[in-house]
Amino acid sequence: MSEVPPNVTVLAERRAKARAEHDHAASDALRDEIRTEGWLVRDTADGFELIPSPSFDVWPTLSSLPEGGSPGAERGGSSGEPGASTAPGWVSTTSGAAGVGGDAEGRVDARDARDARDAATGRDDSADPGRVAEAADPGRHPGRLGDLDAERVAETEAAPQQTPEGSELVGRADDLGGHPERMVSSQLLWDGSLSVSRLDETIVPPAGVEEPKAARPTVTVALLVDGRPDELRECVRALVARTEARILALDLGDVEGAGAVLQELVEEFPRRVEAWHVAETPHWQGGSAGWGESRDRLLRLDTSDVHVVMDTSVVLDGDAVTPLVKALDDDVTAAGWKGMNPREDCKEWLEAEPGEVRGLLGHLFAVRRDTALAAGGFPADARYYRNADLEFSLRLPGTLVALGKDLPVHQERHRRDDGVDPEYRDGESRRTYDRVLKLLRSP
Repeated sequence: MSEVPPNVTVLAERRAKARAEHDHAASDALRDEIRTEGWLVRDTADGFELIPSPSFDVWPTLSSLPEGGSPGAERGGSSGEPGASTAPGWVSTTSGAAGVGGDAEGRVDARDARDARDAATGRDDSADPGRVAEAADPGRHPGRLGDLDAERVAETEAAPQQTPEGSELVGRADDLGGHPERMVSSQLLWDGSLSVSRLDETIVPPAGVEEPKAARPTVTVALLVDGRPDELRECVRALVARTEARILALDLGDVEGAGAVLQELVEEFPRRVEAWHVAETPHWQGGSAGWGESRDRLLRLDTSDVHVVMDTSVVLDGDAVTPLVKALDDDVTAAGWKGMNPREDCKEWLEAEPGEVRGLLGHLFAVRRDTALAAGGFPADARYYRNADLEFSLRLPGTLVALGKDLPVHQERHRRDDGVDPEYRDGESRRTYDRVLKLLRSP
């Protein structure tokens, strides 16, 4: 590592003092000044650490990240292009008519979108009841044609058109010669009745014509990067090769150079991988970024219909994402690889058979993003991963299902506990499980 210039060390010491005095404005200003000198400052249990600033953009903290943003549009990492199109029964959260009010997730009612479109173009499909009644009344033929109607009649006489089915309400097309007013009345009635049918009648497609299929739900696989760059490469490349899902990754502190490797993957797969980087390191490695808060930030950075939680130690042997998404049917809120059920005394959880379960393990599961957000997202108090996935599961409404061993996926040796202080691991696991017990025992 390059030697830290003395002036940068002085700035970092001044920042540490500002933090101790809770002078956040001064602390932030000093952090930015250190960055302009080509260095990043990381807060540690013993004080701070200075590292050379990487070539990619780094956000200072998890809390500074936006929600539902694109790092390509704002300061952050590099953005990929969503690689999925939206499945039956789903509404895209990434599209809508400009200027139309939608719900909290950006969904827009079809009629609202149509009204906004018509207002923008000046088009009005509503029927004029007076014009329709006048056209339908044989005793009220106009004695004098207006300029517009005369022009329409002239065009009709010059180039007779096929009269649409339904004009017999006024008169047959072959009986209109010498009666231009009847042609006008017929046209007015046709225009009016057509607009009414657009609004009030169900249009049935002709026999033999297939209705257009609804779009598939958009899907994002969310990865939390906390080191192990080789494992990250294998995980991402398998996702790219075996799924069409978008990949959203959050790098915590470029541990072991994993952030730099993530950026290489963004450059290798720019249309599939989106990366965000923060200077904070994982709480379980002595930093300040907790598991629950980090996962919640990924959920809020996402804009897809389905949010897939996946550990970088998991490797796909086939498309394991599509079966999980398809399982989100009816009242199923989340579907995962491995499920758990508690014993009656709630003191222990056992791995469950495929089917409905109480909890899903965080190795790999898919959840409806809007439902997860409505349930409060991931538990921010969970600083370590153990039991946090169970706490999140119990907060979700609806049914949870596990697909089990038939899912084409395997996991490399789970090393999340490697290097973690046993006292810290056990203490944080107990803290989270206390909240799990409250959820289990709540009515």
